[in-house]
Amino acid sequence: MHAKRTLFIALGLLAFQALVLYLLGQPFICTCGTVKLWISNVLSSDMSQHLFDWYTFSHIIHGFIFYGILRLLFPRLSPWTRLLIAMGLEIGWEIAENTPYVISAYREQALAQGYVGDSIINSVMDTFSMIAGFLLARKLPVSVTVFLAILFEVFVGVMIRDNLTLNVLGFIHQFDFIHRWQSGG
Repeated sequence: MHAKRTLFIALGLLAFQALVLYLLGQPFICTCGTVKLWISNVLSSDMSQHLFDWYTFSHIIHGFIFYGILRLLFPRLSPWTRLLIAMGLEIGWEIAENTPYVISAYREQALAQGYVGDSIINSVMDTFSMIAGFLLARKLPVSVTVFLAILFEVFVGVMIRDNLTLNVLGFIHQFDFIHRWQSGG
């Protein structure tokens, strides 16, 4: 696929993401009126409202996963076509994540009790983080990509008692021992 065409489609996907989130009622930036580069307090109302936060690592891992799966399933597609498919998957998740149903499901988890969804700028940056992960996975050896994914999961798990794995588990089933650990007990 031609680079200009890929860029045009990618920008269209990002515009679609922003439009749908706007229609879902998500604010463009944090309702606090500022845009911060990094938010570290996972219990803050600023979480998922600014450019980057602890969950950025999960979105990078999404890129690793999407690259690997799409390369296995569609080896003849160009990397750029696979990237656009990965963007569609990530944007689909970002939209679903900001629906009332998923926001409510997140609030059942220990660390997301005050979760109100993502600001549009945070959600779009999550998509850019997935793109970064996808491009890293394309360039790095598989062993390094797997190592980074494990490193990110362990690091974030230690730092905030949450990560992509625990997030997925929390949607499948609420385990009391995980809930207690995440709550500091």
